[in-house]
Amino acid sequence: MARIAIVGSYGVGLTVELDRVPEAGETVVGRTFRRDHGGKGSNQAVGCARLGAEVDFLTAIGDDTFGHDAVALWHEEGVRAAAVVTSEATMVAPIFVESSGENRIVVVAGALAQLSRAHVDAFADKIAAADVCLVQLEIPVDTALYALEMAHRMGVRTILNPAPAPAEPIAPEVDYVTPNETEAAAVREVRGTVVLTLGDRGAQLGDERVPAFPATPVDTTGAGDAFNAAFAVALAEGLSDLDAVRWGCAAGAHMVEHPGVVPGLPTRDELEARLAAVPA
Repeated sequence: MARIAIVGSYGVGLTVELDRVPEAGETVVGRTFRRDHGGKGSNQAVGCARLGAEVDFLTAIGDDTFGHDAVALWHEEGVRAAAVVTSEATMVAPIFVESSGENRIVVVAGALAQLSRAHVDAFADKIAAADVCLVQLEIPVDTALYALEMAHRMGVRTILNPAPAPAEPIAPEVDYVTPNETEAAAVREVRGTVVLTLGDRGAQLGDERVPAFPATPVDTTGAGDAFNAAFAVALAEGLSDLDAVRWGCAAGAHMVEHPGVVPGLPTRDELEARLAAVPA
């Protein structure tokens, strides 16, 4: 069974659906509100587990209701979570979803700002045992890069999902980096393979364009998380880079047809059905 170590975020998504986001100084009336499990690290951990991987997850949460709910989620989904409980509040992310399906997200880090190299050191045995180490940037950038460096030294394949884009460009030593078009400029001198995600245009792997899978978008939130989870599992199972990108595109297509992130992460059967419907 594929084994994946993830160092990343957990947070709570506070989603407002509305016709359009307000202009400066304007108030608009939203249609719906919901609270969802979120954080790119947690989303990708759950996504990997649903696709059949063994997942070890390092993150930071608060000793609050949101944090307690996170632990219950990971237990239910089969994610082994080495959560670092701190005195800070659990991360929250207000999300504004327009009627077109486009979204805008604001992140308040809370406990995640405390995730450090020392916590990664304590997680080293989980990284060493993994087939793939997957990292995002909703945690301190220094901590994220340290986890990738550790995995590289141990001979574990690494994936950096550089989201959100860091304030200053980075040059990570990583096997794969998976930016979208907005994030690509923040990653330079990459000494690995770049997989550029293009939304409804699919993804670019070197000179190869992988087309998007057919989908009727409802909410694009979490499409990148679904992509990265499926991409990581495929690599961990020994598939080629190109096939792994196809897995990611299929998972992203499944996600955008569902409101909310965790409900939209595909199971293995759902992913395989979508892959079979569009032969390579």
